Amino acid sequence: MKISVVLCGLVAFLMFSAGALSAQERKAAASKEITIEELFLKSIEFQILREKAFSEDYEIKMGALDDLDKKVTDGSIGGNTAQVEFVLEYLAMEGSGRTAREGGRLVNNFPEVRRRAANMLGRIGTEAAKDALIRVLLIDEEAMVKAEAAYALGLIGLNTDNEVVRVLAFALDREDPSRPDNNFAYALALAIEKLAQRGKGITDPAAYRTLVKIAGGNYLRTVKTKALQVLDQLKKTN
Repeated sequence: MKISVVLCGLVAFLMFSAGALSAQERKAAASKEITIEELFLKSIEFQILREKAFSEDYEIKMGALDDLDKKVTDGSIGGNTAQVEFVLEYLAMEGSGRTAREGGRLVNNFPEVRRRAANMLGRIGTEAAKDALIRVLLIDEEAMVKAEAAYALGLIGLNTDNEVVRVLAFALDREDPSRPDNNFAYALALAIEKLAQRGKGITDPAAYRTLVKIAGGNYLRTVKTKALQVLDQLKKTN
């Protein structure tokens, strides 16, 4: 499959940005980090949440997610959206984008932490949450985490210039066809469906190609049927 120049640029940025930032971009990134640090200093509660997220202990990280889940559910985030996004993105990269090893062995691989963090990023629904989920989808290797990230992107519904649709298509194309994952494929179909509903249709061929690939792939009948249903919906809305 040929990937658009825009998507190639996006993937290259996500994979290699650390070594390719200009001096001005590095300065801007440092400035942003300082701003986040200052935001945390304003709230003891969020300082504690951040330290719990930084912990090496699985249960403590899950406790941080429990605390954040309550805030997301009852809408008590208030003016602390940036702090919540920071903590959730940190946890969503735990063991994939950010790894820790002892004797060559990965010791912070917590897929359930990443999955729950991705779920909450989708429920927050901001532009920053969308960008974080794209990074999760492109970097993570755990099917259940990728499925959650894909669904969350659909839930947010932001798809400027079909950016998210193309990332979803690219994510499926990277999958090994000999090891299909039904949950991931179903989540992709749902995500495209939700993006179409929010955007009153999708005109990018990447969406159709992805759904046809799922419908013709080695998936459960339920998954294939869902892909065909979404294709029918796109015909009616476009």
